[in-house]
Amino acid sequence: MLVLAMAGCANRGMGPQGGPKDSIPPTVLKEVPVSGTLNYTGKRIEIHFDEYLQLDDVSKHVLISPPQQRPPEVKAIGKKVILVFDEPPRDSTTYTIDFGDAICDFHEKVPLRGYSLSFSTGDHIDSLEINGYVVNAEDLNPISGVIAGIHANKHDSAFSTIPFTRIGKSDSNGFFTVRNIREGTYRLYGLNDVSRDYLYQPGEGLAFVDTLITPICHSEIEQDTTWRAAVVLDSLGKDTIALREVDTIQAVAYTYYEPSGLLLWYFKEDKQRHYFQRCYRDKAAHYFRLQFAAPQDELPKIKALRPSEVDSTANDSAWIDWTKYILLQANATKDTLVYWLTDSAAIRMDSLMFEMTYLKSDSLYNLVPQTDTVFAVYRAPRISEKAKAQMEKNKKTPVLSISSNASATFDVYNPLILTCPTPISNYEVDSIHLFQRVDTTYKPLACTIIPLDSAKMSLLVQYKWEPEKMYELRLDSAAIHDIYGVSNKADKMQLKVKSLEEYSTLTVKLNPYEPKAVLQLLNDKDEVVKQLAAEESGTKFEYLEPKTYYLRLFIDEDGNEKWTTGDWLKHRQPEKVYYFPSKLSLRANWDFEETFDYTAIPQLDSKPQELLKDAAESKKK
Repeated sequence: MLVLAMAGCANRGMGPQGGPKDSIPPTVLKEVPVSGTLNYTGKRIEIHFDEYLQLDDVSKHVLISPPQQRPPEVKAIGKKVILVFDEPPRDSTTYTIDFGDAICDFHEKVPLRGYSLSFSTGDHIDSLEINGYVVNAEDLNPISGVIAGIHANKHDSAFSTIPFTRIGKSDSNGFFTVRNIREGTYRLYGLNDVSRDYLYQPGEGLAFVDTLITPICHSEIEQDTTWRAAVVLDSLGKDTIALREVDTIQAVAYTYYEPSGLLLWYFKEDKQRHYFQRCYRDKAAHYFRLQFAAPQDELPKIKALRPSEVDSTANDSAWIDWTKYILLQANATKDTLVYWLTDSAAIRMDSLMFEMTYLKSDSLYNLVPQTDTVFAVYRAPRISEKAKAQMEKNKKTPVLSISSNASATFDVYNPLILTCPTPISNYEVDSIHLFQRVDTTYKPLACTIIPLDSAKMSLLVQYKWEPEKMYELRLDSAAIHDIYGVSNKADKMQLKVKSLEEYSTLTVKLNPYEPKAVLQLLNDKDEVVKQLAAEESGTKFEYLEPKTYYLRLFIDEDGNEKWTTGDWLKHRQPEKVYYFPSKLSLRANWDFEETFDYTAIPQLDSKPQELLKDAAESKKK
């Protein structure tokens, strides 16, 4: 007994290991009502399974058609799933409950995929269906989680005022099916239903089919052959199963539903909600920043307010109209505005109060004037008297720091840009010198210097660089002054231009040629690297870094040189996009030429597989 006990202790690893992981989904044993039941008017659905269950993200996976304005209660109790409608069932209506991946086994969370149940409150089940794909129009990626819905009401207003007649939802491949449709003619839409009301709301992504949809089904008789299996011996004497002769030939009826393979080109309208987000004056006292939620067509109007206009007990004696001493720095889209204060008295004001009038979106996305009272408040960091004294003792003459994009691997097509942290008031052209290094000497060159923005935060040094040459830009002391009177110290910036042998060249010829086409060169993340309008003789991409690229084009119907999304009110579909079907691996010092026949492959099949991804999941990341 002692020996046996010791042997048992020594072999603990040989005990029960828990068995293989369960990979089998739950099995349906009973449905109440049974799928296909007619004249069912109850509000409760019960489905019994062979094991204990859990539900995963019911609101995401469970889809009910026709859609319910008040979602039903769905819960798992032991080995049952119970669904209770909150709305009374409609007369003579076919209901379809698609559970998606919601039903899982309790232990391993293995989902039961593709399970659905249908019943009718009338004397027949509507049985027509349509299917298709939801595709992101800009990059041809499939997009999941989009509602595909049909409307029996064919007026345009139905899309935004009446819930869909029946619905389906796109999966990770963009594929959708709308089932149990009644005979008739419908309009088909796609909707990213953020509001979950099955109505189109401005700002939600959408898609629409221009033509009416008439679902039909038809049966075809096809010959189905059954082969008799026989055992034969191969050359080595081993048994081999082979189909030796025809056993039976019988006619089988197959049912086909049409239309199928419909394409919904998904887009989000170029309509953003315009509103004022925030005023920032937390980093420094000499400027403040206004941030808007969307690009602005025009600049806001600001009017300084006296302290007494905001607080009747406040004193106006130290107030000045600081709007007379500001310099505006606006980005290209006018949604970020920086106001630099140029007067010391204005800078010392802790709180700048002003009235701002700007354009704001109403509920229908129309722009209407809006006036707000805004406070730009600066709170200086608290510093002890001892620290202040030490700072005064160590105080140095301020120097204007000038940076540039000069480097030892400077691209031949790059401009040389000087950047200043504060707006420039003036610069001395005679104190900025450009040289070309020739052996050990420096040859002076004539160049042009121009400001790049309204606030003069950057200066452009214009010169046509020569490959493999070394250049040096020299700034004399006090060559550049900012609006606060601070100047730079003498400095040198060197750059060496890359050799032409380090680049690749790609020429793309369109066949057939399309004068409205715009070609886009992409990296391996599907991002645009360069863009050029198509030329009949061939579109030439020069000075490319030798690596792997991809190519696509869009048909620039409106001629604005950028891809244009669709517009629901104008019934305008997004501009069409086509991909070159394979990657382009470029090598240094090589000229490549490709012929792009964008009509040779169906639009949906043209995108290289390595670039395909679920657009909805990509946005989450």
